[in-house]
Amino acid sequence: MIDMRSLALTFFVFAAAVHAQQAGTSQAETHPSMTWKKCTGKNSCSSVNGKVVLDANWRWAHDKNGYTNCYDGNTWNATACPNNAACAKNCAIDGADYSGTYGITVSGDSLKLNFMTTHAYGTNIGGRTYLMESDTKYQMFNLLNNEFTFDVDVSKLPCGTNGALYFVEMEANGGMGKGSNQAGAKYGTGYCDAHCPRDLKFIDGIANVEGWQPSESDKNAGVGNRGSCCAEMDIWEANSISNAYTPHSCDNNGLSVCTGDKCGGTYSGTRYAGTCDPDGCDYNPYRFGVKDFYGKGKTIDTTKKFTVVTQFIASGGTLTDIKRKYVQNGKVYDNPASAIPGIEGNSLTTAFCDQQKAVFGDEYTYKTHGGHKSMGAAMGRGMVLVMSLWDDHYASMMWLDSSYPTDKDTSIPGIARGECENFVGDPEKVESTGKDSSVAFSNIRFGPIDSTY
Repeated sequence: MIDMRSLALTFFVFAAAVHAQQAGTSQAETHPSMTWKKCTGKNSCSSVNGKVVLDANWRWAHDKNGYTNCYDGNTWNATACPNNAACAKNCAIDGADYSGTYGITVSGDSLKLNFMTTHAYGTNIGGRTYLMESDTKYQMFNLLNNEFTFDVDVSKLPCGTNGALYFVEMEANGGMGKGSNQAGAKYGTGYCDAHCPRDLKFIDGIANVEGWQPSESDKNAGVGNRGSCCAEMDIWEANSISNAYTPHSCDNNGLSVCTGDKCGGTYSGTRYAGTCDPDGCDYNPYRFGVKDFYGKGKTIDTTKKFTVVTQFIASGGTLTDIKRKYVQNGKVYDNPASAIPGIEGNSLTTAFCDQQKAVFGDEYTYKTHGGHKSMGAAMGRGMVLVMSLWDDHYASMMWLDSSYPTDKDTSIPGIARGECENFVGDPEKVESTGKDSSVAFSNIRFGPIDSTY
């Protein structure tokens, strides 16, 4: 599965999508407040006052002593950023206008992300946010023997879009103090995931200028020499057509930095060369032959809001199973069992993953990088909640909602993943018609198994 989070932000003169390290003073950073619930048992939940922060890769970065952009379009300012270390010292990142510039609105326990937002200096595409414990620290979650539940509205997400909710093993302070990072979690720094993204402008306190190659298809993005790797639990990657949940294991504890094609993942020429698993062990009902379960007018009707429950079962401190339930119109639905011969079950056990990889013929790097044991260890150390909306400049989201790879017959098990036609999710098409696309996450609950729904 390709899981690419290169989101585009277009600004003119004053704002460029960039991940810088110094904290600027041109605009105050005020985090929107968002409540969620921590549960101790059935019908026993208490409200927690949290906050939301925008990822640093979307923010305006400029010369720390002025207003000259450090990064413009998809290229670096050679004066401010002659090399990695100097760039981190020279560039400051500023506060965000969450609703006006980025289309991010929070009301009570609900976060809404708009796909496209036109503002005074251009158009913002997508966004990535994190849940915070305080103004300087991300909220950390230990998922083992717990469940994570939320309500979601995907009714306005067409083919080619992805309203994602997931966990990654970031540092609670966003890497504050590493290298020249003086911005920290307050400004959304420190991102990593199992694809070891190389489109991040700064990693571990220094820049990614050296070796930077501007994207040929995305006028706001590029790829540098350095990547940022860590374990990733994709609870929810979805639009109104398809959804999938997928764990991605890694060899290392927490964020680790890679270089060049040794990073592997979506951003490198050698996909499986890195220390993390880019494919995961996924469950998409449509891909497992249950085509009437999820979508518009189906069992889980995506024209209406519904609830998603994900349970992380552990034994002796080791992850053994990841279960999924849905709730809509007051009725609880178990994840449907696989309808593909040779693959049995409706949840992500090691046996299910073994069968999936054997029948689909996919690379089994999830197991190579430790599988459930490694994934569970990352959960036990604590992970950060990410909520994002994006389109896909690498594979047009076909791995989620269409047929992929495109050169394979759809009769082959595992190829058909949704009802969208091939390439209908191309970013230029999605961005020309998707002005009204959005996703809303709300009513987040976290607690022991069977306590949150």
